[in-house]
Amino acid sequence: MKNASARNLWGDFLDKHLEYAFAKDPVVTHFCDNEKDANTCLKLVLKGVKRATSHSLLGLQYRKEPLPKIGDFTIITDWDGNARCIVRTVAVKLKPFFSIRESYAKLEGEGDKSLDYWKKTHWDYYTRELEPFGRVPRESMIVVCEIFEKVFERK
Repeated sequence: MKNASARNLWGDFLDKHLEYAFAKDPVVTHFCDNEKDANTCLKLVLKGVKRATSHSLLGLQYRKEPLPKIGDFTIITDWDGNARCIVRTVAVKLKPFFSIRESYAKLEGEGDKSLDYWKKTHWDYYTRELEPFGRVPRESMIVVCEIFEKVFERK
């Protein structure tokens, strides 16, 4: 793990949870593609409001990133790379964009938590994400819906 802040947070977590001593190193990441949204989403996770995130399957494929799996740990950082908490994936579902429901938008916890807000912000994000690959989002595109629980936080 290159990020010293993340390495220290993971070590603090393992000190309290020896049962995960042989777990593979977690992914270290921040949300979103800009500082304002990344830090806002982090704050929502820290407050327990944001309990899900949505990846485009195409984006993961183009970046050669694996699908999240139940039991995966992720260290969430702020935009500057300061590790703040650890989440653990509890569910993963692949769904077409058009089939996302209000209940899932509420789990994401962003904006006014409405489906309309979720669809607009994610459509805009997926547009920016896929543009370098010459692709555009579609209503039928597959969204990787990852639900997580916060398991550790640096106070």
